[in-house]
Amino acid sequence: MELNFYTNKVKLEMEKAVQTYSNQIAKISAGKANPKLISGIKFIYYDEPMSIEEMAAISVPEAQQILIKPYDIKTTKNIIESLNKMNYDMQIVDEGAQVRLKFPALTTERRKELVKQLVKLNESAKVAIRQVRQDENKLIKKDEELSEDEQKKYLDEIQKLTDKYIFKIEELNKDKEKELMTI
Repeated sequence: MELNFYTNKVKLEMEKAVQTYSNQIAKISAGKANPKLISGIKFIYYDEPMSIEEMAAISVPEAQQILIKPYDIKTTKNIIESLNKMNYDMQIVDEGAQVRLKFPALTTERRKELVKQLVKLNESAKVAIRQVRQDENKLIKKDEELSEDEQKKYLDEIQKLTDKYIFKIEELNKDKEKELMTI
């Protein structure tokens, strides 16, 4: 098979791993309100799971607050219940027609804990990238149509892609760590 077949597949899977990592670290609060923290949180509305962003307007009125204004006031209680289940480090205030989330300023100790959490996510993302490389390398080595020179060339290309995507993860990690440690 051609090199493009292998590299396109690898790029797609590695890009997916980077995107997953990016989404995961976006949910780590740096003491600032970020609507991504509550994206994907679901609650039951008329026997159907609905996400908060589908059922409410979400805004950031202050640096450490998120304001959720449900389109249907009856859903306020359900939204609060689903937020409580998430166990985030925030204060949930029921204001009747809306819900206000208040995020406390981070202590140095909490920042260090979040950096440790970030390191674990970083390692998981790198493992995912390396797993893609390993799987693809096995396929290349099994491909009997390829000569040894072609196999070596293909394996080198896959390694270059692996290095490129691990570098992307490191850059995301560096930016997030800087954000977490900035007071």
